Amino acid sequence: MYRRLARLLTVLAVLAALVPAAGAAASRAEAADDWNPPAALVQPLGEVWNHVESTYPDLYGFRNYGWDQIMANKGSVNYCVRWESDAPVSAALRDRIHAALKKQFGKWTAAMLDNGTGHNAWPYTSVPVNIVGWAVENRATLQWTDDSVAVYTGVLDGAGAPQCAPDCGRFFHQNGDYSKCPGGAARHYDQSLWLTKGFQGGAGGDWGQRVGQEYFTGALGQEDIHIYLHEVGHTFGLDDFYDWTPTGQCCFLMNAGSATRITEFDTWMLRDFWRHLKSRYGY
Repeated sequence: MYRRLARLLTVLAVLAALVPAAGAAASRAEAADDWNPPAALVQPLGEVWNHVESTYPDLYGFRNYGWDQIMANKGSVNYCVRWESDAPVSAALRDRIHAALKKQFGKWTAAMLDNGTGHNAWPYTSVPVNIVGWAVENRATLQWTDDSVAVYTGVLDGAGAPQCAPDCGRFFHQNGDYSKCPGGAARHYDQSLWLTKGFQGGAGGDWGQRVGQEYFTGALGQEDIHIYLHEVGHTFGLDDFYDWTPTGQCCFLMNAGSATRITEFDTWMLRDFWRHLKSRYGY
């Protein structure tokens, strides 16, 4: 009798010890996933992610989101500028384009910060943008002679548009092998800013962003180059909203034409995408 009671007490003690341990583990898991959107955004964010999961054909298998590029570079991103235009580019205009590109891309990465700290284990407080090359059909279009960036001439895609060397492009070498790239891995490019004369609207994806040459250069003094910003959202995996809108949301950047800057809802959609991908990087 006493032996049975002693054994029972021992089992209960072990179980009691396990309960706090399990609770502590759960607390650690909750702390690791620091997900705290405003209450009014919880439902629409859930709707967005459910839509993404049901419509993206390879949501979790795809490995070339903007997130993957930044993580592969340990916190930076490299760009090629594709100048599909005969408009001349002075050194001063080149530098203004570079400055605007860095500022605008930085608006998305800044959305991953809370009071200067990476949100939900995001590891970078800033993401430098390096412009490593220009692609042009005619070298004379570029009115500078310094070698601050590589210049590619006569390298055309299947439709005849200038592009930086495919041997240097992550889109073509997602395994990170840039051994055939002139200048090596340091001169590889993850994305292209593709500026096309007469192009209307925009396009974006893991390869970069395409907007009108006249539009982008005409917007260099603006605080938000909103078509470009919208297309960068696609590079990070965010969806379009042509045929539906999440509950209670009307006006946000990824709902094309309804906003001209990154809104609170865009910010939390970006953070939600990171939340669902971060485990692939060990966070």
